[in-house]
Amino acid sequence: MSHALTLKAISTKVVSVPLRRPVKSKIGVFEKWPLILIDLHTEEGVTGHSYLEPYLEKSARYIVPALQDLAEARKGQSLAPMQDWQADRKRLNLVGLSGVTMIAASGLDMAAWDALAKSAGQPLARYLGGRTGAVPAYNSNGLWLQSPSGLGDEAKELVAEGDFSALKLRLGNDRVADDLEAIARIREAVGESIELMVDFNQGRTLGGAIERCQALDDQGLSWFEEPVVYDDYRSYAELRRRMKTPLQIGENFYGPRDMHRAIAEGACDFVMPDMMRIGGVTGWLRSAPIAAAAGVQISTHLYPEISAHLLCVTEGAHWLEWQDWADPILEQPFELKAGQLVVPDRPGIGISWNRQAVDRYSI
Repeated sequence: MSHALTLKAISTKVVSVPLRRPVKSKIGVFEKWPLILIDLHTEEGVTGHSYLEPYLEKSARYIVPALQDLAEARKGQSLAPMQDWQADRKRLNLVGLSGVTMIAASGLDMAAWDALAKSAGQPLARYLGGRTGAVPAYNSNGLWLQSPSGLGDEAKELVAEGDFSALKLRLGNDRVADDLEAIARIREAVGESIELMVDFNQGRTLGGAIERCQALDDQGLSWFEEPVVYDDYRSYAELRRRMKTPLQIGENFYGPRDMHRAIAEGACDFVMPDMMRIGGVTGWLRSAPIAAAAGVQISTHLYPEISAHLLCVTEGAHWLEWQDWADPILEQPFELKAGQLVVPDRPGIGISWNRQAVDRYSI
């Protein structure tokens, strides 16, 4: 049985973890991946864990103070994330309802849900009314924007990492011939049955996106992800009218209203919210029904551990994006089995920190 929990304080740690395969895309090159680790301490002795992936190491300088300010305002209050999430946003609404405001609220929200599920002695998925299980995943650990020559061997490695049946490929090379060669080399290496999701990382103008996506539209790809800047819904609606390959957006939705607007404007076929931008667990629970009501399938962006729990309780659950970037600082990374991520039967989200690794990568 769960008990009321009272927020005592939070503590944070910022780490930068080396990537096995550096991220190389239109948004930049990253050889290390920063994480903000959050421990939410309660008066009752239960500690909730969560983390944020802020992309830029220096961003912790303004995200951590926002986290601390929000926690200080709630000190001594019982955890009630469905109410606290909205209250946290209102506390910072004079500086905006997206950006750092939403990121900080999301980090606390995820840690609070972890603590509450732990107090109940249940995995988060079960605490939310679902069952634990295995969630279909695609490997997003590689196939970055690079010369096509090495993509076939890398695709084989990625499939073998978890017996995956789906991979994500980044495209948007200067020459369409290089994009076509990249697809061909991967198909030749791992077979036609492997699903390929293609991400352009917002790297093209509308005209350039129309031209490139039309050139790739008969390649049997699972989706085109973010060909143009993320909030240009009018351009996405135009692209969608011209393509047969589904359009995927959503990692930059800041809360449920962004998802509603994108779907209402016909900007996408699929959505893939990101936990730190959509609003953590609470933001997801308020957003997922919007997609379900419109018949739009919902996938995840980053945060594979907590995202797997949420897919277990989501109507229209589609794909989990898997990458191992947080694994080095986790005590027990989740198991991969037959191309699926297995949600463990552990209380809460099921994550805890490898303290030696945290000390090693601390910045």
